[in-house]
Order: sequence, then C-alpha cells, then structure tokens
Amino acid sequence: MANLLCKADYEEQTAATRDARMKWWREARFGMFVHFGLYSQMGRHEWAQTWEGMPVAEYEKLADKFNPGPGAPREWCALAKEAGMKYVVFTTRHHEGFSLWDSKVNPYNSVNYGPKRDIVREFVNACREFDLKIGFYSSLMDWHHPDSWACAHDIDARKRFLDYIEALNVELLSNYGKIDILWYDLPNPMQHWEGWDSVARNQRLRSLQPDILINNRSRLDEDFGTPEERIQATERDWEACMTFNGISWGYLDPDQVKDFAYRPGQIIKMLHECTSNGGNLLLNIGPAPDGSVPPDEQAALKQVGAWLKENGEAVYGKITHGVAHASRFLNGVTASTVKENTMYFWNIVWPKDGTIGFGGFPDPPKKVTLLKDGTEIEWEHKGHRIIFKNLPEKKPDEICGVTVFKVEFDKPIDYKRHSYYPQMTKGKDIAGENKV
Repeated sequence: MANLLCKADYEEQTAATRDARMKWWREARFGMFVHFGLYSQMGRHEWAQTWEGMPVAEYEKLADKFNPGPGAPREWCALAKEAGMKYVVFTTRHHEGFSLWDSKVNPYNSVNYGPKRDIVREFVNACREFDLKIGFYSSLMDWHHPDSWACAHDIDARKRFLDYIEALNVELLSNYGKIDILWYDLPNPMQHWEGWDSVARNQRLRSLQPDILINNRSRLDEDFGTPEERIQATERDWEACMTFNGISWGYLDPDQVKDFAYRPGQIIKMLHECTSNGGNLLLNIGPAPDGSVPPDEQAALKQVGAWLKENGEAVYGKITHGVAHASRFLNGVTASTVKENTMYFWNIVWPKDGTIGFGGFPDPPKKVTLLKDGTEIEWEHKGHRIIFKNLPEKKPDEICGVTVFKVEFDKPIDYKRHSYYPQMTKGKDIAGENKV
C-alpha cells in the first residue's frame, strides 16, 4: 500500500470520513454482542482457562468436543432482528485463541476441530439474511500463542506476534465481503499503541475495508469508545457493552443466574440512558454449548423488540442535543429523548390521579400523542409547565410498562430555554405565571 501516515495524519484522515462512516451506527442505537467459544462448554466464565490456571494442553481438549448446531448463528441473528437490534458483533476469536473460521494462519480453529465448519461464515450469511450490520470481535490477547506474553519484553517475539495478529485480521476482513465493525479487545500485555503498532496495522486493515468502524481498544481512540458494564456518556461516540447478567459474557446455566438477569423494563431503561446521551447499547448474549440462546434471554429480548415496534421512533435515528447532554429527567419518573422539534417522554411510573406535569417549558407544545398508536393526549400549558390531563387509569403500555408520549413543538428544543432547574427561571415572570 502507499506510504503509511504518522499518527497525527492518520487520525486526521479517519476523522475526515468519520461522519459518513458512522451515520448508520449513530442511528442504529441497539446492537447484539455474541460471546461464543470453547469456554461456552465449561459454563463457568469465558476467562475460566486463565483464572483456573488450566494448562493449554488440557484446555485444547475442548476443541474436539465443540459442536454448535449448524443453525445457531441464524438463531442469533433472527433473535437480534426480532429484538429490534440493528447490528451484531461476534467473537470470532476470544482470548483463548480458538478461531471460529477457516483460518490458514491459525490451525487451532473450528474447521480443523470440533464442528469442522466455518462458524464466522455462517454468522455473516445470517447477518445478511436478516439485514443486520456485521461486527467482528477480535482479541489482541491470545493465551494459546507462545509469543502472547513474551512479546512485552522480547522484540523478536513481538514481531512474530504482531504479524500473527495482523494476518488473522486480514483473513477476517478479506474473505467475507463487506464488514462494518472491527471490535478489538484486551490489548495486553503492551500498554501503548506503539507497542501494538496500531497506527500502521489499522491503516492497512482500513485499506481492505474503507468504510469500517474501529473501536478504541487497540490503544487508539479510533471511531468510538466502549465503556464496559457501565453506561458512561462522553463527548465522543460511545457504546456501552453490557452482559445480560452482570457476571459473565460467556454461557452460564440460566437457573444459576436468573435472579441477576435483566428484565425487559431494565433493558429499555438502559436503552434510554444510552440513546438519550448520544450512545449505543451493545447487549450481550452467551449461547449454550450447542449455540442455542437461553430461553430467558430470548423471552426478554423478544419483549423488548415488541416494545420497539411501537416505540422505536424514540430510539432510532438522530438524537439531537447530544453527545453527552441530551438526557433529561422531567419529573423524577419520566425521561426524554429529543429529535429537533420533538421530545419523547418515557414514563415509567404511571400517575394514579390521571395527571402528570413537567416543569421548565416556557413554550407550549403544539401536539401531544401516545407514540404507540397516535392517541391524542389532553394537555394544558401554564407558565413553564406542561400538564397532561385525564390520562387513563391504566398505563397504556402493556408490554414493558414504559409509556412514551410524543410531544411536538413549533421549533427545535432550546436547552437554554427549556430547563427543569427552577433556578434557571428564578425571579422571572414566565408567561404570566407566578415568579419562582
């Protein structure tokens, strides 16, 4: 390829194309993470090999027993589609070092062992069948490779290992058509991008997939941040990656973690928290050894998908007033997302007296409806307050208990004028109302 750029020029170049490349991702809002590998058979944790001190030779025995059903990737993607997710990120090779594709670089793979199949190809085909964007998770750590730890202090080992890592990713980005996301993980043992040669490697990989998005886990900022097991808004594009149970990314017996698993309402609350702050939610599933999705996870995701069919307008697309400042809690029990002239009020605790009020709105709305079906809501505007009146006794959303009101205004929401902080209007006479 052409001469490689220095770090500053490379980052300037990727920044110039970022808005175009990120457009679909910024509107997708909800994706599925799939952690699946040899560790799934153990049912303890995806880090079991190293946490339990298992020798490589002992762990390798899992490879021959690994035998996911041929329809497993299609099941994941069908579920993602039904759940309202727009993309899927799949662990093509986790830290254990077992490649789930027909790798010529790494013979320790799913074509030479176990199922004798290219699971990555099955996954890619399923994503395309269900019109889902394709993400490849690629670990930078590799417990199976002899140079994985030596590379921190042995220059020859480092060169061999970096060549190996790049060659693996070249296979992934060359053999399966257009790929949308390269999701690096765990850049240990080197603690700096120079140790990983990330600027040069990522340039070469981008030359294979010019539209690809790359996350921030090769010790470079790249296109988006990845807070893990926490929702943390930043001033740049970000995606919260979350387990389904707060314990493990890999498979665990559902009966052992059922008390920890997220319920549909909790998932929707996380989805709001991410969306309203300009980020995405990447929610993980850990399929069973045969590749099937645990029933509780299936049920929860299908319920979320049913809710999104009615309320997805409040989630997908361009959320304005982000990146990190769009979330707005209106009365302690309702929060919002904003798109230009429209606010979507997400209500969790339904009022028993048929009324609910929101402060900090000097301008009246022009229309209020239930997002799910367009039913008009009676309202009045008093000073800086909007009051919904004569609401039904029972909350309208029967799927997850989260009702969304669509509140349309004549002009875009101005956060300098529309504030829920009383002190912002202190001493002013707002539309004839009492001073506050």
